[in-house]
Amino acid sequence: MNNSLFVEIRFWLLVLCSLVAPLVIYISMLVKRAISRKTVLLLGVVLVWIAGLDVYLLQILSLKAKLTPSLADDYLFSSELSMALYLLPLLFGGVGVNLVSHVLTQHLREAEARYDAENPER
Repeated sequence: MNNSLFVEIRFWLLVLCSLVAPLVIYISMLVKRAISRKTVLLLGVVLVWIAGLDVYLLQILSLKAKLTPSLADDYLFSSELSMALYLLPLLFGGVGVNLVSHVLTQHLREAEARYDAENPER
């Protein structure tokens, strides 16, 4: 058994999913001048998926932190500070849901406009 969670692959996967991947997604959305709806929908779904993976990894790491002798693990994953770690997945999930909602709302608005144009008797 490892003495610390900071050397485990799950911890580094959490760092990758919590910081690197969402940052790359946000920067790519801000830098691009034009983005297709499919891309926005895909990025929104990926952000929601990342949020779920983050919560899963945080749960596993908090359980494993209780088993390690390292106090730093306990402080980060088993204390009140761990609640702050859940804010990142909450943010990513919220932004992802907003992106998906935006795409769906826009599609429905255009579908209603097409219907109204095809059925002028209403």
